[in-house]
Amino acid sequence: MHRRLVLAVAFVVTLNSLWAGAAGNKPAPTVRKVRDLIIYQDDKFYSSFPSVVRRPDGELVVAFRRAPNRRLFGEAGYSHTDLNSQLVLVRSRDAGKTWSNQPELIYAHPFGGSQDPCMVQLRNGDIVCTSYGWTQVRPEVATTLTNASVLKNGFVFLGGYLLKSTDGGRLWRGPIYPPPVPGNETLDVFGKPTPAFNRGALCEGKDGQLYWVVAARTTGHNQTGTHLLVSSDRGNSWTYSCPVATNAQVTFNETSLYETPKGDLVAFMRTANLSDHTAVARSTNRGASFSQWQDVGFQGHPHHVIRLPDQRALLVYGYRHKPFGIRARVLNAECTDSGQAEEIILRDDGGNGDLGYPWATIISKRQILVAYYFNQADGLRYIAGTILEISR
Repeated sequence: MHRRLVLAVAFVVTLNSLWAGAAGNKPAPTVRKVRDLIIYQDDKFYSSFPSVVRRPDGELVVAFRRAPNRRLFGEAGYSHTDLNSQLVLVRSRDAGKTWSNQPELIYAHPFGGSQDPCMVQLRNGDIVCTSYGWTQVRPEVATTLTNASVLKNGFVFLGGYLLKSTDGGRLWRGPIYPPPVPGNETLDVFGKPTPAFNRGALCEGKDGQLYWVVAARTTGHNQTGTHLLVSSDRGNSWTYSCPVATNAQVTFNETSLYETPKGDLVAFMRTANLSDHTAVARSTNRGASFSQWQDVGFQGHPHHVIRLPDQRALLVYGYRHKPFGIRARVLNAECTDSGQAEEIILRDDGGNGDLGYPWATIISKRQILVAYYFNQADGLRYIAGTILEISR
């Protein structure tokens, strides 16, 4: 009897070892670069800050911010604030091989320029697009504004807004203005608290609610922090939930939010005063609170996350240090290995740090499109893309 027990145990141990060895030797699904492409390029315009969605019929829609190329007007450089910057989009019906030549207008702000159209497609097919705006005042007016965010060139921050489309981005409703973050002391040009804003992806949770991480400088904080807003009516109205990340020395701003298969909400945040390191914060209670933010140790400017077919997550981000370009990591399903996952270089041929802001979407069973803005040798800024293949 004793001998049989020993043999049985040995047999089970052997099987377990074989199974473990087989699992360990099996190559994990990953992604590899196939090619780069140009989505939109026009030497009369500075094109930047894209987002992309794939429609149910396979059509790809890329939105971006377009402003005049003011170097053609004799100006020395480029600026991310421009009274003529507008939100536009282009389309592809052949998986990114060709794109519409003439962009469609999404929105032109009546008081100034708009930034960073961040599209998210909901399960019912609606598209929600977040953005924010700037206006410009004369120097003698700028000095009289109290508690306004005024840049040296006289641009005054207007805060954030949302747009919605129910027909694939052909018609847009809005703007919808979210409430200010509680404690936000920044006023717009009209002397009113600036509506909440941020650049990055909001997410639609399993519960049907929309979760949006926004940025604000609030009472008692010298640096910008991040906060969570929640909508139960697909973005028509918003309520404040909780802080996501604040710190006396570190700035947190541009954030993409991702829901893991288990239901955690994971915020991937751009920082300042932290060596440009990516910071991550997690909520395990549907956004009622977030755990202490973590410095995950690599540089990213900023981020976007999508779920792969095997439930793992693809994280893409700009890299604004030499060699300038676009990078990615494949994370485990619950995104607990951000700092340990292998870094994949998608582009390292950028001209300087004025590039990046990638946004990804799965375009077929085995392919992914990563859209971003790019420049080479400090030349024209344009909307580019990289096709990745999911390999095994």
